[in-house]
Amino acid sequence: MFPIRDHNPSGRVPHVTRFLIVANVLIFLAYWYGLPDEASLTRFIYTYGLIPAALTQGGEWAGLVTSMFLHGGWAHLLGNMLFLHVFGDNLEDSFGHFGFLAFYLASGIGAGMAQVVADPVSLIPMVGASGAIAGVMGGYLLLFPRARVDVLIIIVIFFRIFTIPAFIVLAFWFGLQLISGVSTPTDAGGVAYWAHAGGFIAGIALALLPWLRRGGPAFWQRSHGVPAHPAVQTRIPLVRRAPRR
Repeated sequence: MFPIRDHNPSGRVPHVTRFLIVANVLIFLAYWYGLPDEASLTRFIYTYGLIPAALTQGGEWAGLVTSMFLHGGWAHLLGNMLFLHVFGDNLEDSFGHFGFLAFYLASGIGAGMAQVVADPVSLIPMVGASGAIAGVMGGYLLLFPRARVDVLIIIVIFFRIFTIPAFIVLAFWFGLQLISGVSTPTDAGGVAYWAHAGGFIAGIALALLPWLRRGGPAFWQRSHGVPAHPAVQTRIPLVRRAPRR
């Protein structure tokens, strides 16, 4: 199941979302095609990826950030950038450019720490923006649960696009990460499910205070990602106290 677009236009140009997509693609191209051989690529990944044991035993914290901008192949990169493209613009619209960038990086760090906690002595490097993007998805779930999302469902030779509420798409994705995380040994390599789950939870936690400032559950009644008219901006004003008389 792949989300391909949402019916939730944003009120400002998502400069940071576009910058993150371009930065991830350019960095990937630089090392994927710029390094001379597979041994050099492996050394690069071990140097700039997140290795839990290097953090817990050697205090190497930089990998929490640098690993967010590395990917293990084209499918890994393009899948992550698709999710960021679909969900990132509305979070950037809500938090502002710099606020969204801080949210994105904090979610990615939270995702990395979740993976470290799951297996603190692992020597397997973790790379990818999926933890930070999971945070974007968590924040989207809290702010726009009823926004409509078009998803492409592929079953063998069956291809069809369905329009589904965001909370179903995102809750289903999060449930898969939890089930996969519980059923997959942390030392098996492959997908970092606990980073995905941790990033998603971090995104919800980081969006919780802004959501409460906008009215909490009452905010869902006013605007949940389905504006009344396409020209209406979806930027969400903060709830302000009424002036004293």
